[in-house]
Amino acid sequence: MDTAQISAQRTPSQLRQDPPGQDDVPKQLKVQNLNEWALYEVTVSQLQAHYAEGHFTAIEYTRFCLDRIHVINPYIEAVIETNPDALLIAKRLDDERRGGKIRGPLHGVPILIKDNIATKDSMQTTAGSWALLGSLVPKDAFVISRLRDAGAVLLGKANLSEWASARSKNDSTGYSPRGGQARNPFNLRKTPHGSSSGSAVAVSANVVPLALGTETDSSIIGPASMNGVVGIKPTVGLTSRSGVIPISEHMDTVGPFARTVADAVAALDAIACRDDEDEYTMAPDRKQEGSYLSYVSTAEALRGARFGLPMKRCWDKVPPGCKRVASRVLDAIRGAGAEIFEVDFPSVEERVNEEGTWDWEHGEPAKSEFTVAKVDAYNGINAYLRSLRQTPMRSIEDVIKYNRENAGTEGGVPGVAPAYPDGQDNFLEIAATKGVRDATYRSALGHTRRQTRENGIDAALNDNFREGISVADGSSDSRATMATPKALDALLFCDRRGIGQQYAAQAGYPIICIPIGVDDGGIPVSLSVQHTAWREADLVKWASAIEDLWNGENGWRATPTFRNLHAKNIPLELVD
Repeated sequence: MDTAQISAQRTPSQLRQDPPGQDDVPKQLKVQNLNEWALYEVTVSQLQAHYAEGHFTAIEYTRFCLDRIHVINPYIEAVIETNPDALLIAKRLDDERRGGKIRGPLHGVPILIKDNIATKDSMQTTAGSWALLGSLVPKDAFVISRLRDAGAVLLGKANLSEWASARSKNDSTGYSPRGGQARNPFNLRKTPHGSSSGSAVAVSANVVPLALGTETDSSIIGPASMNGVVGIKPTVGLTSRSGVIPISEHMDTVGPFARTVADAVAALDAIACRDDEDEYTMAPDRKQEGSYLSYVSTAEALRGARFGLPMKRCWDKVPPGCKRVASRVLDAIRGAGAEIFEVDFPSVEERVNEEGTWDWEHGEPAKSEFTVAKVDAYNGINAYLRSLRQTPMRSIEDVIKYNRENAGTEGGVPGVAPAYPDGQDNFLEIAATKGVRDATYRSALGHTRRQTRENGIDAALNDNFREGISVADGSSDSRATMATPKALDALLFCDRRGIGQQYAAQAGYPIICIPIGVDDGGIPVSLSVQHTAWREADLVKWASAIEDLWNGENGWRATPTFRNLHAKNIPLELVD
């Protein structure tokens, strides 16, 4: 797809028209105009049109984003630090444009980077922890070098759940000692989910058009869903993790946040690449379908599509307010000519608790993903720390000791910091493993993969729906068994409780989520599309088609209104 066609919700002649949504925004937080041009909900392609027409330059827009951070960040705490070199980078890219060189869709586009992704520049890389302040990384993370080559402007570092939620099972998501408490812009008392909290919050609040995050389990899709933006969690190995502070080599992945599918895909195109420093990107079965932008589609693509809707402990556990929103979208998908089949994961009763809630400790140790994550984290974090210069932190034991000695800021012991009532319980469990890949570890790795792949997502896509129920007419009492001569095109989830995310995390499989509205409490609701490994092209096709369909019926995504603007509660309130 040509970049001029990307995300064409508004033509250049409409760029002065404000989309709905800012009427209820507090005056001081409204997105201002730049050179008389309205930039509320601006997309990447629209920025390129503005640049091409000379309405403003990359340096002007970068300054605009920095000013926005200055105004809004005291409320939402989405940004840990800004890049002192951002304006210089933007100027160089403006000079290139004047000289006739345009690197691609991201040329001159500001992007925020989660603070667990290394940048060798004037910024820190700390995972939100004071323990790593002043440490020097050996070089840019591979995905950062790809973004620089693509012409992106590295605007700053996004806040996160400290150590990407690796330090405690019981924390206030989105909190880090360096960055403070990232807050949901729809309701600042509520959780923004984590761990890539600041990345999702900043994109949703119109601070920046793009952000980069990481996911081990639910850390991209959860925040994207809770903050009403698009998130892409790629197959493990599609994007490099070299230079990223790790948790699990088997589950970690890097992906983008944006306000439209096409914008997120433009960022994915930039970062998806083989890297000889990440063996998972060099896997023989790795598949990358050229530019994923060429798969961005319209609602017409839904005609004849066949989707699965996992039911047991998935759809049947969706909160009523979310289900009402999602049901309208599913009806629209059927109305566009698609079929939706009820399916189940054969392993769901073993993998998911009866409440249908996310729980990465679920199951006995030899069957638990947490067993894998703890051992991987010990080895991965220690290797990362050993690569740093100018820091006394050489092991996770050093970090544990630092957190105890600085409990007032780092909450290293229980009952001291409101964000960490249990202190650093995960870190203590990680350290106790000593990184030993014993029989329990090997059993847990094999079991979780098998149960979420062959007996999970793959089964739902291929085998398990042979006796599936067609709900193509949208009727709740439709019970006609359908012939199924081919695999389903994707699985659909309304995944507020994270079960689809947990399956995909353990399997290493991709997800794209898109915002579809808000629940009765005004918190965003999303629809996720999922598939097996390396099927990002299909997910781009279906996610963009559903986005086009739903936006065609409803106009714009639901946008933040910043309820409880002055909230300072820690921990944040959870959302069902």
